[in-house]
Amino acid sequence: MDVQEILEKTVTGLGYELVDVERSPRGRVLRVFIDKPEKERGVDIDDCALVSNQLSRVLTVENIDYDRLEVSSPGIDRPLKKESDFERFAGSEITLKLRLPLSGRRNFSGLLHGVLDGKVRVLTDAGEMVFDLVSIDRARLVPRFDMNKSDDRLV
Repeated sequence: MDVQEILEKTVTGLGYELVDVERSPRGRVLRVFIDKPEKERGVDIDDCALVSNQLSRVLTVENIDYDRLEVSSPGIDRPLKKESDFERFAGSEITLKLRLPLSGRRNFSGLLHGVLDGKVRVLTDAGEMVFDLVSIDRARLVPRFDMNKSDDRLV
């Protein structure tokens, strides 16, 4: 089993979703981003500690060499990687970067309309655009901050 498979199996076995994995250039730092869709406010420090403790044990048993393990939430600008991510966050504002230019552009932003037949649909200023999922290099949610009308504070 490779590291990705070990992480996926362990994280999903604990009831979480593996959002992303990053390795430092020399592979010494392993960053794991987790989520729990049914948890309204997202993962918290206790979730990260639980997953970190379990992953530390599993990676030791599997003899995976690393110096530091970091487990965290994907953040408010969550990356979208899988087709299910694009479906789940339909209706959200996103930015995306293509692997190769389309009409001379690689960067796009707009309202995510979801996925149909492996194609991501996004409403941009130029109208609805369709992108092959495999042609997307990176996609992220655009953080949204609402002002509470009663006291003009960020919520």
